[in-house]
Amino acid sequence: MDWNLFLLAIIAANVLFSMKGFDDRAFFRKYEFHVGSIRSGEQIRMFSSGFLHVDIAHLAFNMLTLYFFAPVVFGNLGNFSFLLVYVGSLIFGSLLTMIFHKDDYSYRAVGASGAVTGVLYSAILLNPDMEIYMFFIPIGIPAYIFGIGYLLYSIYGMKAKNDNIGHTAHFGGAIGGYIITLLKAPELFTTNTIIVILLAVPIAILFFMAKSGKL
Repeated sequence: MDWNLFLLAIIAANVLFSMKGFDDRAFFRKYEFHVGSIRSGEQIRMFSSGFLHVDIAHLAFNMLTLYFFAPVVFGNLGNFSFLLVYVGSLIFGSLLTMIFHKDDYSYRAVGASGAVTGVLYSAILLNPDMEIYMFFIPIGIPAYIFGIGYLLYSIYGMKAKNDNIGHTAHFGGAIGGYIITLLKAPELFTTNTIIVILLAVPIAILFFMAKSGKL
């Protein structure tokens, strides 16, 4: 595993901030994503909520995903661009969540999922031939197939609203990772044209459904 200071700093910040939130409920409530508080002026929550987690399992899953896919991004784009993908995807996730939940003043969420999903999608764009191994599935899934399926599942979750998963932040993070990576590596339009188009399809579906009032 190729570690660097940016990755270490991000993981350390998530661990320390989350551990503080586990032990201090007032701290957790002060910095979580909460639509009512954000609309009243506490915009810092749109960023700080990305470093809080519900429990150890939630934190571990996000950090392990980051651990596996971050090296693909900073290995191809460099340290600064990796940081830009991470932070940009976090913000994209929060912005899309605000767009879809702006009238639900009680909506709450935490987690680095938006940022981590952005890194995941950046890695898929940069190396679509890599394989992703899921629990209990003995064969690797091509990264681009996983990416498309994950976004379509997120659209379903946003529409169904039958769980507590922040599907909107995941989708926003994926969009952020997609856009930022293509801006930093425009040659992907020619070298990985089919993958770029395929990963754009779920994004187009999301906005079509939103515009037509089906979400």
